[in-house]
Amino acid sequence: MRVLFSLIFLLFVGVYAISAQEVHSENLRKLASMLQGSFSSEKQSKADSAYFDIRLNVVSIWQGRSDGIWLYVEQAMAQKLDKPYRQRVYRLTETEPNVFESAVFTLPKPLRFAGKPKDIESLTPDSLSLREGCSVFLTRKGRKRFEGKTLDGTCPSDLKNAAFATSEVILNKKMMCSWDRGYNQKGEQVWGATKGPYIFRRIR
Repeated sequence: MRVLFSLIFLLFVGVYAISAQEVHSENLRKLASMLQGSFSSEKQSKADSAYFDIRLNVVSIWQGRSDGIWLYVEQAMAQKLDKPYRQRVYRLTETEPNVFESAVFTLPKPLRFAGKPKDIESLTPDSLSLREGCSVFLTRKGRKRFEGKTLDGTCPSDLKNAAFATSEVILNKKMMCSWDRGYNQKGEQVWGATKGPYIFRRIR
């Protein structure tokens, strides 16, 4: 009886995972697939000293959930991979055909998860904090490209006396271009790259 119960439970879990994946559109799965992986701005940093060598890693978490596709995102200086300066969780959903929202969440005590995304599986989404107004809205541009940005002035930031932050993203199979900037109340940029986006090339 115990063996039979175990088999039924495993079958139920398998069916639930498949069903959760089926509710996500092909385009949403495509976006998530293109976001996942390891990226580096090393080439850009060697060509222009205004940019740092940064490593970006994106992995899938909570794969059985049907309320979106969840990703763990970690950014670190190449020389300090064990101490990332940014750790976030993204929830990808399709808000309308070919329009996608990447909602941004922060983690409690994030450094304990540095380099260990599997440990996040022990958490649940209700333990995260949503960054209100900081979602990136992306649209599909052709078969192999997504572009998007935050809404103007909606993402609060107090870094370096900023009032709000903006993010712009361009994504294809080979790279991710990301441009994060902070502005004060006068609309003056106070942090972030000034020449253009960081170019993260896929390395894995």
